[in-house]
Amino acid sequence: MTGVLAIAIDAPLRRLFDYRAPPHVDPASLLPGMRLWVPFGRRRVVGVLVEHRSRSELPDAKLKAALGLIDDEPVFDQRLLELLKWSAEYYRHPPGEVIAAALPAPLRSGAAMLETSERWTLSAAARTGHTSDLPARANRLREMADYLRSRDSADAAELGVLSQRWRDHLRELEKRGWVTRLQVTETPPSRADVSTAAGPEPTPAQHSAIAAIEAAHGSFAPFLLHGVTGSGKTEVYLRAIEAVVARGEQALVLVPEIALTPQLVARFAARFDAPLAVLHSSLTDQERLRAWRAARVGTAPVVIGTRSAIFAPLARPGLIVVDEEHDPSYKQQEGFRYSARDLALVRAQRLSIPVVLGSATPSLESLERVRAGKATLLDLPTRTGGASQPTLHLIDLRRHAETQGIATPTVLAVKRHLDAGGQVLMYLNRRGYAPSLFCPSCGWVAPCPRCDARLTVHQREQRLHCHHCGTEQRVPEICPSCGEAVKPVGQGTERIEETLARLFPGVPLARIDRDAVRRKGALEEALDRVTRGEVRLLVGTQMLTKGHHFPDVSLVVVLNADQGLFGTDFRASERLAQTIVQVAGRAGRAERPGEVLVQTEYPEHPLLAQLVTGGYDAFASAALEERKQALWPPFARIAVLRAEAARREAPIAFLDRARGLAESLAANGVEVLGPAAAPMERRAGHYRAQLLLHAPSHTPLQRLFARWLPAVEELPEARRVRWSLDVDPLELF
Repeated sequence: MTGVLAIAIDAPLRRLFDYRAPPHVDPASLLPGMRLWVPFGRRRVVGVLVEHRSRSELPDAKLKAALGLIDDEPVFDQRLLELLKWSAEYYRHPPGEVIAAALPAPLRSGAAMLETSERWTLSAAARTGHTSDLPARANRLREMADYLRSRDSADAAELGVLSQRWRDHLRELEKRGWVTRLQVTETPPSRADVSTAAGPEPTPAQHSAIAAIEAAHGSFAPFLLHGVTGSGKTEVYLRAIEAVVARGEQALVLVPEIALTPQLVARFAARFDAPLAVLHSSLTDQERLRAWRAARVGTAPVVIGTRSAIFAPLARPGLIVVDEEHDPSYKQQEGFRYSARDLALVRAQRLSIPVVLGSATPSLESLERVRAGKATLLDLPTRTGGASQPTLHLIDLRRHAETQGIATPTVLAVKRHLDAGGQVLMYLNRRGYAPSLFCPSCGWVAPCPRCDARLTVHQREQRLHCHHCGTEQRVPEICPSCGEAVKPVGQGTERIEETLARLFPGVPLARIDRDAVRRKGALEEALDRVTRGEVRLLVGTQMLTKGHHFPDVSLVVVLNADQGLFGTDFRASERLAQTIVQVAGRAGRAERPGEVLVQTEYPEHPLLAQLVTGGYDAFASAALEERKQALWPPFARIAVLRAEAARREAPIAFLDRARGLAESLAANGVEVLGPAAAPMERRAGHYRAQLLLHAPSHTPLQRLFARWLPAVEELPEARRVRWSLDVDPLELF
């Protein structure tokens, strides 16, 4: 070893950077995972040591030295660092950006890894002196100096008791050389004493699932917890985690969206009398850093978070849980495009611990993993507490009159359930007032100037919004093409809210979508109102489909099931089936029997027929057979090379050259399809295109990537576009 350090730097370059050790530092004392200050161009940046190298490709004269060590110990342990290295390799993403994604923002800027506090102590000279050396009238200064002489040091809370102006007094003492300021590193206990509250008695199916998970302690064992909505999956998580925590280990629990975090955290806090570490994007930088530290040192026995929490450091990992494992939110769609669900399996395997994937509507990939014997199925076929599954009926929109998208049988059913004291949930995955603004005279439809999309009408704001790029405009009073009156066409949640208020005057009503709950805490407030029964009619989008428990909801209405029936993406039908089953699961979760109405113009569609007659299992079985015949995932692996530019020709030209390179490398087993324009070709002012790579397994793809991507980076056309590679994409767009 000659002291060459391979360091990851947060930069969009697919390599590590070589440095010498800092002056007067033995390279052998530097451990992988440590942070160092390094020169990078004209800047001083934070780098993370990934590995030692025996030599560098750079000549010695050009090899710069790191500027200094930030930490005395690694920020990542070896196993987490290896997972990050593997992730960068598998998803073919710059390692510096991958490692940066696993760190809270303050640590990326050089903040202390361990928590520090400010304390003050009397200087050595002052301890041998006398307070009589201070001015005669400086009684407060003498009092503070005497207080500090009586102890080693004091913090702000202690000194604040002596005087409200304690900071002024300290500054004066510091000027006189009497006081020294200290930064003290906190050393929290590595383990928290945890007591647990009693939970409900498990059902036989829950008991079997809990026993299976506990029996797998200390070994890698993937489980698919397939439970119908309301079957008590969370109770299985809680019981399994109780056993983990009792052994002094930690559990990592992933949820797909921030909207689910408060509800889950509340349930865990009620069960475990111990600190919980919560990690998601709505936290401040300091809140996230505190949670990260608690996870790393082990004071938090349970770590709960969204997608990025898969990289949370764990002192004593014992179990990983992925709730709502089917949810597409687990796949990052920008930058480092990783799947937190898939990485949960990889991390659990490397840690030799069990991992539980839970869902009422499992992904086809997880179901196929069970069929192939690579995971164990834990089935919860019935609801807890004797609640029955809701009945599902299709409402044929071709046969019934409707009021702003609500069919007459639906209106009658809503009235019936409200009269019986139940709550009603209306689901429509389209926010805003109306999806388009239309001129009946000339046919003009308000377009987005930057996307191949229509602007959505937001009536209360009197604004037009593009939900793809964020463009906003004032709603015009007349058609800009012919000067005639324009009108909103179609329904969004805002219009449904208005219609329900008119149909059912005086009935308490709430709308839950991203527009209605923008303010911090607004979502929790709205959900609490629903749970307390203060809301009788509830209108919402996808935010309402996942995991929420509304015991008084007896009727769920899916207002437009046809949105996903004819999508261009091969996963469109799977997502639609999951959405319908998930939102239907909000009905009848307690004593009230549940009813689900699905409005459609295609009641004979096979997907809807399968859901009505056989439920999600029937749909999934048929969908898996279709995927197998067509050789689509999970029976094949795909990747997408995407490109975008301000000019339409540039992405296609780049992808054409990239395709030629792939074919010249004679990639055995990899089929290259395209290039083709994206389904929405222009978005945010850029034209987009994509190239699809298809293979029977990931091995041929990874072999191709190793030789192909370095050549793609060198293409002259690559400098004229913004391009990215998406391995195992969830969406083709």
